[in-house]
Amino acid sequence: MEAVCCQVCMHHCMLKPGQWGRCRARKNEDGEIRCGNYGRVTSLNLDPIEKKPLRLFYPGSLILSVGSYGCNLRCPFCQNHEISMKGADTAVSCFMSPKELAERAEKYRPVGNIGAAFTYNEPLVGWEYVRDTARLIHTNGMKNVLVTNGTASLAVLEELLPYVDAMNIDLKGFRTEYYQKLGGDLETVKAFIIRAAADCHVELTTLAVTGENDGYEEMEEEAAWIASVSRDIPLHVTRFFPRYHMTDRDAAEVERVYRLAETAGKYLNYVFTGNC
Repeated sequence: MEAVCCQVCMHHCMLKPGQWGRCRARKNEDGEIRCGNYGRVTSLNLDPIEKKPLRLFYPGSLILSVGSYGCNLRCPFCQNHEISMKGADTAVSCFMSPKELAERAEKYRPVGNIGAAFTYNEPLVGWEYVRDTARLIHTNGMKNVLVTNGTASLAVLEELLPYVDAMNIDLKGFRTEYYQKLGGDLETVKAFIIRAAADCHVELTTLAVTGENDGYEEMEEEAAWIASVSRDIPLHVTRFFPRYHMTDRDAAEVERVYRLAETAGKYLNYVFTGNC
């Protein structure tokens, strides 16, 4: 049996029967690419909406956050590497059907829960579960949030947009070379942001990594591009701390994070700092 191409992201993994993609979440089963982490939940928490981070979407509310395993990037500073860099053979997970998760979200409505957030790992490597669950949550009159690196195809995004109310999308930086170091593609993310912002509440996050993407000129270019989509898209500029494989440098200077935010504020109406 021949290899089959996975079309979910820019990697277009050619998978032989039984082989997993580089995301560790999708595999070739009998000649078809399937979502191998469907319903496999590794993390479940009731979080403040601001932790996603979303500042202009139902502020002060709570949201049930759910994660699985797998990611199609390889960020050396990943704070959730314990699940995002794991696969089916190493991740600790339990099965929760879309119906069960929707019921759990409903259960917490009396304490302020507004719905579900798909987060922690990269949710789009298991987009079918996001779609099926989000549809049920919408039926219950609740909201869906997607926290994503934005490196999925526009075809996947179109499947989800009818059911997603808000997104926080990581814009890792604004240099092609930097994205390549992380195993991603800047143009894919830019196209994803443009399409998502047309039909959905979108906020962006850029982690200012010491010596990597923390130049003021780069932030100026990034903010100008975001403004060309909409000046009203909020940008979160967050402070890097040594994590995972990137412990060879200091945490980002607080003053630098603030100055990067000031630079972005020349172009954007809403700029927030995080981890400072």
